[in-house]
Amino acid sequence: MLEFATALILLAMFMALLSAIFGKTVYDKILAVNIFGTVTVLFIAVFGFMKERPEFLDIAMVYALINFVATIAILKFFEYGDMGRGSSLPDDVDI
Repeated sequence: MLEFATALILLAMFMALLSAIFGKTVYDKILAVNIFGTVTVLFIAVFGFMKERPEFLDIAMVYALINFVATIAILKFFEYGDMGRGSSLPDDVDI
């Protein structure tokens, strides 16, 4: 039964990857990559359960955190054009 669930998860990962490649807008592609990362976390957890390796859950949680932070950083980059401060202060003001 877990093998079937793993196969479906891999199918969902493939579909998210196709959506990331053929997405219409940048935001559609970012959403597809985020979905890919979320399904990857699920895959790591199920695979760890299948192999009776509970430490895979820790790896899955770290991967989920990295996926979340990377998604926020990429969205900030596309919104503001840089990774620095996003305020509208003039360039000659030092903080």
